[in-house]
Amino acid sequence: MPKILTPRLQYDSTAARPRWSQLPQHVRDLIERHLGGAVHAEESAGGGFTSGYAAVVEGTHGSQFVKAVDARTNTVVAECYRREALINEALPSAVPAPRIRWLDEQEGWLVIAFDAVEGGRMPGAPWTTDDLNLTLATYAVTAEALAEPSEQLQQVGLRPVGDGGDFDDWRTVAFGTPSPKVSLPDWVPCDKLEALAELESSWRPAVAGNAVLHHDLRQDNVLIDAHGTGWICDWNWPCLGANWFDLVLLLATAYADGHDATALFQTHPTARGVNGEQLDAVLAALSGFFLVSGAQPPADWSPYIRQHQTWCGEVTLRWLADRRRWRL
Repeated sequence: MPKILTPRLQYDSTAARPRWSQLPQHVRDLIERHLGGAVHAEESAGGGFTSGYAAVVEGTHGSQFVKAVDARTNTVVAECYRREALINEALPSAVPAPRIRWLDEQEGWLVIAFDAVEGGRMPGAPWTTDDLNLTLATYAVTAEALAEPSEQLQQVGLRPVGDGGDFDDWRTVAFGTPSPKVSLPDWVPCDKLEALAELESSWRPAVAGNAVLHHDLRQDNVLIDAHGTGWICDWNWPCLGANWFDLVLLLATAYADGHDATALFQTHPTARGVNGEQLDAVLAALSGFFLVSGAQPPADWSPYIRQHQTWCGEVTLRWLADRRRWRL
């Protein structure tokens, strides 16, 4: 079991969301109309890093997972919901994702609803072998269905991974002029900055491709239903690239729990033909991005995002260091 110094979040309690009773009456009325009358709303979901309402709501027309946000005061989240609706509607039927039922806007509020996952739960933390294998199999099905963008997804307008930016954080830390004032954790190996920068510099050709990526395949974006079926949720940020890119961060979290992430990567269908240098380039790119992001001032929109970023940066860097036989 690797020694991870950053405390791991409880990913089922990272969000501060309003309760059903705290929603404006007109929003509750709107939801009830869509669900066929009086409803029973379960406890608000604790996962995620946004402050919008999110809960399973049961009505005459069945159970739906409902998200709601004041679009006037939280334009970023509202735009994410609109984007998620477009993406979800365009996903091929073979992708195991809860499907959108409706989207409505009224008096400044945006409300979106999806099929509820029966008995849905996040995979266990730490990862169990069964949950991890199920999630990896679920992603294999997803990746096969998204190996090429469908006509509908092409119309949505997906951009290549990293388009509009770059994973250049190690290069900036190592060679930036003037030297950037980033307070990285003390355990980050200063003697490896140039090696990290060099690895990071080759991330873009390493992940070039035309597959559709989820681009945020975290443990808390996976649900396992009452029948043992896996579902991948929250399709807000899809892009184009090599489909094994999604696998790296997911397996880094498994590495933190003592699983042989490299062996699991090598045997996954999406990683056929991928060499170790390609994997290491992505691990370097992700670790730099997450550690530098986590070192930024606290975010007023999420009290836990910096800890999440630092933890992700540490687990990706320690996996990389283990592969390169570096001492951290």
